[in-house]
Amino acid sequence: MIPVDILRMLSLAAIWGASFLFMRIIAPVIGTIPTAFFRVSIAATGLLVILALMRVSWDFRGKFKTVLLLGMINSGVPATLYSVAAQVLPAGYSAIFNATTPLMGVLIGGLFFSERLTLSKIAGVALGLFGVAILTRAGPVAFDMELLMGALACLLATTCYGFAGFLARRWLDHQGGLDSRLSALGSMLGATLLLLPLFGYSVINQPPVSWGGWSVWLSLLGLGLGCTAFAYILYFRLLSSIGPVKSMTVTFMIPPFGVLWGALFLDEPLSMAHLYGGLLIAGALWLVLKPAVVKPSEVVAR
Repeated sequence: MIPVDILRMLSLAAIWGASFLFMRIIAPVIGTIPTAFFRVSIAATGLLVILALMRVSWDFRGKFKTVLLLGMINSGVPATLYSVAAQVLPAGYSAIFNATTPLMGVLIGGLFFSERLTLSKIAGVALGLFGVAILTRAGPVAFDMELLMGALACLLATTCYGFAGFLARRWLDHQGGLDSRLSALGSMLGATLLLLPLFGYSVINQPPVSWGGWSVWLSLLGLGLGCTAFAYILYFRLLSSIGPVKSMTVTFMIPPFGVLWGALFLDEPLSMAHLYGGLLIAGALWLVLKPAVVKPSEVVAR
């Protein structure tokens, strides 16, 4: 993997780690559906402006409906599920559970997309999950039904990511591929279309007690523009460059950032378990990302 892709992965991990901080601030105030809807709609608006200023050609190569559907799977449903989790889980917790995405990617790839399950990948995922387990023990939340429901919401979100990564590679990268900026825009538009009727229904039938103050709306702008619009441009660029499984391993790098931002801005506790878990996750990254060794017997004579 070239250095620029490593830099993209680190940047994406730091940005997505901050998204859990923002959701933890927003969701308990305005609720699940409004948080998810504003996240994707602000991102879609921001991308429309960015692409207009950059004078990007609006050529979806006949894939507009496809990218809308992909956005519902990859953005709309996960945004809602993580907003559910943000009601009960600290930011660091959600970021930690998000690290199961590569596990879902490896399993889904092996079961549905003929992806090769190497011993190194399996060992890397297992080590990464062990690191996640250690980090989880460091958190302030007791093991109860709320934790289970929040964890389940996060795991369902990572399942969506697992499927969407392979579907994006299959649907968008054939026949010349699709500009990552258009992929990000289409994804946010699809998510917005999915959540719009749910948002309208929730506002009419169960409006938030409060729409929050400046901290909530500034957090929404950070969540929508930085952690979603800009981040998804990076994500789709990574998908095209290094593939779905390696792209999903960026989630192994998110927990340290999520825990750090939570500690700095929300006073969530830190312990040595965070260091141990972080080191295990770093080892898992190396196992999953390292190039496969081709045996001499596997080389086909030319």
